[in-house]
Parts: sequence; structure tokens; C-alpha cells
Amino acid sequence: MFGFMSSLTAAVLAVFVGYGAAWYFGMVEGNFSLLLFLATVVTGVYWLAEKFYFWPQRRKAAMALEAQAVQRRAELAAQGITQVDNHTGEAHARLLAQPWWLDWTAGLFPVIVVVFLLRSFLFEPFKIPSGSMIPTLLVGDLILVNKFHYGVRLPVINTKILDNNSPQRGDVMVFHYPPKPSLDYIKRVVGVPGDEVAYLNKKLTVNGKPVPKVPLADFFDEDALRYAKQFQETNGGKTYRLLNDVDRPSFIAGADDFPYRQNCRYSSEGVVCKVPEGQYFMMGDNRDNSLDSRYWGFVPEANIVGKAFFVWMNFGSLKRIGKID
Repeated sequence: MFGFMSSLTAAVLAVFVGYGAAWYFGMVEGNFSLLLFLATVVTGVYWLAEKFYFWPQRRKAAMALEAQAVQRRAELAAQGITQVDNHTGEAHARLLAQPWWLDWTAGLFPVIVVVFLLRSFLFEPFKIPSGSMIPTLLVGDLILVNKFHYGVRLPVINTKILDNNSPQRGDVMVFHYPPKPSLDYIKRVVGVPGDEVAYLNKKLTVNGKPVPKVPLADFFDEDALRYAKQFQETNGGKTYRLLNDVDRPSFIAGADDFPYRQNCRYSSEGVVCKVPEGQYFMMGDNRDNSLDSRYWGFVPEANIVGKAFFVWMNFGSLKRIGKID
């Protein structure tokens, strides 16, 4: 039995390692949520098997060995032999010891299940890979995302089972990229269901009201080694900074054919969109260097992952640690 379980576990671990390697080298499209869920299920099965079968079996064998040793000592004592070599303790410890294939499965289950629950229902870490949210978020920022702020969702399938807050204008939100849901994107909510969002000549208007935009000192992009025009914008009661590139035209070039595209009107000045029910209009704070709702459309409510709220580390600059505006 133990030989079979050892071989089976080696095969299961090989599958996980192989999947991870294929994902790392770009041979398959990885899904960490699914991988973590499967790891939780597999190690949970081993943990239950250990608790209710393997451990009782090992303990039973150890108790039988101890009983045999007691009987042997009694028989030898009856013959007048009192000095007996006793190796029962070592054998007893070996019988009770957890084999390697349980160490690497049942032994890891408590850690894996805690990570799974925290990541699925409370907080999930992300790393900012691009500059679309500069100056709010920089490349390399490690952020935390509140998974329950917008409601509790089942992991993997992302189905909401409990409502909480609705996304508000100005929120920085992580979501599954609509054209390719296996990818997670982060942008700022600028339009909620029912809003008419206009971004014309690099000025944002919501429901016919211009969003206040105040010039700030130029922002120096250390990666691009250049300055950019910086502004302070207030939308939905939230104030944040954004960048504009004066050399980029207002025209939205290369917009996709996305769902509800008929709700948008494109012109040389920019775009005007009526946000459908259950959808959100997202834009990056680096306005002229962000592929967002202007190009690929609205974000469905079902694609929401959570609200970004804290930068917990940037190894290039510890000053980055703090809340996200």
C-alpha cells in the first residue's frame, strides 16, 4: 500500500511541477487560482486520509509492536532473564514517522488552505507590470487587493455569492481583462452603469459635467528618463494624479470591436460612451500610455477581482509603501 501511494504521489507532484514549468516557459496559459484550488483539494484529500486512515494504521502497528515487546520481556522474565536488549523505541518511532509522500501533501495542507482562503476571499497580492497607472502606481509596485470590498466571489469561477459595495468613480480596480479573462488588469473606474463618459481633447467629462483637473508640477518618469505633464483630477469624491503626453493626439486609434460598441462615438477629438447596465468604464492614470476602455470596451461586473488599496513593497523604493489614492 505504501509503495503504491509513494508512486502515486510522485506522479501527482510531477504533474504539478510540469504544469508550473510549462507555464513559466510560456508553453501553456497558466491559471494560478485553479492551480491553488487543485493543490488545496489534493493535499486536503491526503490530510483526511492521514488523519482517519494512515495515522491510525501506523499507531495500531506501533501499539502491536509495543505489546509484542512487553510479552517478550514477560516471557524472558519468567525464564529468569532480566537483561534484555531493547530496540523497540527506535522501531516504534519509525512506525509512527510520517512518510515523505505525506510530508509533501498532508503536511502542507494547513499552509495551502490558509493561503487559498486568504487569497480567494480576503486579500490577493499583485505586481504592477506596466506603466499604465503612473503616477499612482509604478512598475514593480507590489500591491494588495481587497477581494471582499465589492462582494464575496467563489474562487476560480468568480461567481458572486454575497454583495457588498459597488465600484465607485475614482476606485482603482483589478479585473479580468475582457478580451482575455485569464489576464488581470488594473485601471481606475471613471464611469459606472448609466454614466455618459466623454474623453475629448484629453479632458474627462461625466454626465455632461467636466471633471475638475488642476495642473501640477511636471512628473519625471525615471524609467523613460523624461518629464510628463501632471495633473490632479477629482472624480467621484476621490482626488488622484494623472499624466498627459502633449505629443500624443486626442484621437483614439485602433479601437476594437467590443460588446456594446454601439454605445460609443469616436471622433478626432476622442470618444464619448454611454456605460451599459452591469458594466464599467476604466482608464489608466497615464492617460496617453494606457490601453483601456477607450480601446477594448467596458468591464462586466462578472470580471471584477477587487479593489487595490495598498502598496506593500517596491524593492526599488521603500518610499512607495503606503495606501493607494
